[in-house]
Amino acid sequence: MLQSALSLIFKRLPAQSVKAHCDGPCGVYDPSSARIAAEAVLSMTKKLQAMEPPSSNNPADWVTYNNTFSRYVAVKEEQAQETKKELLILWTDYFKPEHLASFPDLHETFWKAAKLCSACKVNVDLAKAEELMQVVQKIHHMFWTSKGRSDAWVTAS
Repeated sequence: MLQSALSLIFKRLPAQSVKAHCDGPCGVYDPSSARIAAEAVLSMTKKLQAMEPPSSNNPADWVTYNNTFSRYVAVKEEQAQETKKELLILWTDYFKPEHLASFPDLHETFWKAAKLCSACKVNVDLAKAEELMQVVQKIHHMFWTSKGRSDAWVTAS
């Protein structure tokens, strides 16, 4: 009965589902999640390039190879999209017109980073994954410089 009543209410008052960082005045931004996601893209790219197809015609070996390959690709693409999402939040919500005085290449840097995320999703290109890490590092530096803090860039081993 309760479910029927709720169903009627939701049909009459539909609400659009939305997702966002917060778009409020929380002021909580950090490029570390973009860095971690970009590191995962780089890691998966390296793993994919290091994979060797089975030398046998054993179906079980091929199933294992194909499963591992597809999992690495899925993670790489998911993390490239996550990198792009996190960078776009910084670009559109954190950085303001006044930051352009300090970082005149801010828009071009973010645009390039977004394009690199897309390139990393559709290719297994180590050079693009490494370039993405470099651009994310540059954005990391811009962010922490804009906050007047040192930017401790830590890379994964």
